[in-house]
Amino acid sequence: MKSDQELPPELKRVAREGGTEAPFTGAYVDNHEKGMYRCAVCGTELFSSDTKFDSGTGWPSFTDPSNLEHIKLREDASHGMSRTEVVCKTCGAHLGHVFDDGPQEAGGKRYCINSVCLDFEKKEN
Repeated sequence: MKSDQELPPELKRVAREGGTEAPFTGAYVDNHEKGMYRCAVCGTELFSSDTKFDSGTGWPSFTDPSNLEHIKLREDASHGMSRTEVVCKTCGAHLGHVFDDGPQEAGGKRYCINSVCLDFEKKEN
């Protein structure tokens, strides 16, 4: 796990201060490779590419985490909105938010996650 002093400024701003990266700027918005997305702070497995979909919102979007035990959901009333925040259960990093406007055939959830909070581990064939 990286210490807060080791985190690049943008990762620290988003993961530790609850910020958001600008839409359509993240490294993984258009990533279509197969593999696993891990927490950029601690390496915990978070989302499989199998659940990633193009939401058109500008952030990587997933229908489900790879393991519900690896994330924590909590109320977020910041910025005058009522949302559900997605946090890494291992290190407490703010990852993004979950909304109820995802694909209905996949359960209706959209985990909207900041690219900067993710590391991608490509699946070897």
